[in-house]
Amino acid sequence: MTKPNIKKNLLHAVKIILAAIVAIIIAELLHLQFAISAGIVAILSVAFTKRETIKTAVDRFLAFAVALLIAAICFYLIGFNSYGFFVYLILFIPICQFMGWNSAMAMDSVLISHFISLNNMEIPALTNEILLFVIGVGAGIIANLFMKRDLDYMRKVTHDTDELIKQALHRMSERIMDPNLPHYDGSCFITLENTIEEASALARLNYMNKLTATDKGDIEYIAMRERQSDTLREMYEHLSQIETVPVTAELLSSFFEKVAVDYSMDNTVEGLLSDFYELDGKMKEMPLPVKRKEFEDRARLFTVMRGLEKFLNIKKEYMQNKVK
Repeated sequence: MTKPNIKKNLLHAVKIILAAIVAIIIAELLHLQFAISAGIVAILSVAFTKRETIKTAVDRFLAFAVALLIAAICFYLIGFNSYGFFVYLILFIPICQFMGWNSAMAMDSVLISHFISLNNMEIPALTNEILLFVIGVGAGIIANLFMKRDLDYMRKVTHDTDELIKQALHRMSERIMDPNLPHYDGSCFITLENTIEEASALARLNYMNKLTATDKGDIEYIAMRERQSDTLREMYEHLSQIETVPVTAELLSSFFEKVAVDYSMDNTVEGLLSDFYELDGKMKEMPLPVKRKEFEDRARLFTVMRGLEKFLNIKKEYMQNKVK
């Protein structure tokens, strides 16, 4: 488990504990029966993000209203006993599954079971259970309002992603000129993909902790880097098969190094694409190789070039969409 995940889980645990304790204390101060249940409701109401907590609260409110209606019909027709509760479950559980209220089934049913102990559903009993529900869910919502977005760590993992891609480009520049480059085994892509996965998860978590904003900048940026990473992986597969140093290698190696140096979050890559197409034209004018092995390796380099073109166009497309 990574450091940010440990931190996130610990904070989530603390919020659950505090929400439950506060809910129970409030319920006891109001002299509600079954005050502990308010804490249980709070525990089940704290999600990992603000948006999830609000959505869960709304779903459970609707489910609880339906549960009260079904319980009233069952208990007054059959009795405040196990048989009435059985029929309640037969009706309520399928409705919850159909409506997607699965998280509400256990919590609402615990509250409904209290009516059997009270042996009635009159105003005082209804008020007691509704207050337990409101206090528990309210404590869960309030606990998550203090959930902060981890912007500092988001910037770090974004920077780490960019640096790993720059390193991959630099190593490709070296590999083009050296078929025997040591330790060129693709292991860097494992680190890159893990970093991108972590960054993507954090970007989504931060987004879900914004109740009203619709900016998906971090999510879209990491998605763009993920596409570029996949392209680099494809380029590596072709590059690792090259066994010679074709006459076009030096030009392409120098351009790879230029891309690595200029690589940054704000680079529109328009200049790099212009240089790329100029380089592409020069390489096409070079005489074709005579030896078969050099011909095959030069063809592989041509495929790598097309991958680099795709790599740059992914960033160009992202920058254009960002302006819109």
